[in-house]
Amino acid sequence: MAKKPKILPPLEWLAPRVRISRALSLATFFGLIALLSLNTLLVADLHGARSWVILGVELVPLLILLPGMLLGSARAHAWTCFVVNLYFISGVQAAFVPDRALFGWLEVLLSLSLFISALLYVRWRFQYDRKLAGEGSA
Repeated sequence: MAKKPKILPPLEWLAPRVRISRALSLATFFGLIALLSLNTLLVADLHGARSWVILGVELVPLLILLPGMLLGSARAHAWTCFVVNLYFISGVQAAFVPDRALFGWLEVLLSLSLFISALLYVRWRFQYDRKLAGEGSA
């Protein structure tokens, strides 16, 4: 039995979705960086730890992905989907501590938004690239 050919959406449908999902990915990516930075520098009780060390540990995974995110690399967006799960878990844990609940829920919201927008960007970007290469025409 022959495989049914995959029909890809038209470029006119994909192009705005690629643009919007990338913009949302970048906005939530930088929003997460800003939230972590503000919380560490202004709000968090670090019990004597150096804030720049804590901030460095929190931001290293995101800073590794930063060049690829800025360049619009679909692979960097895919890796971001994996890495952002760490921040989601951290946010859920913080959400159940009364003093950190607001920060926790904001971290959950931003990390979930980043995950969804980056995932959609990867899907639509690969479909867009395949369509440009001439695949999926009926």
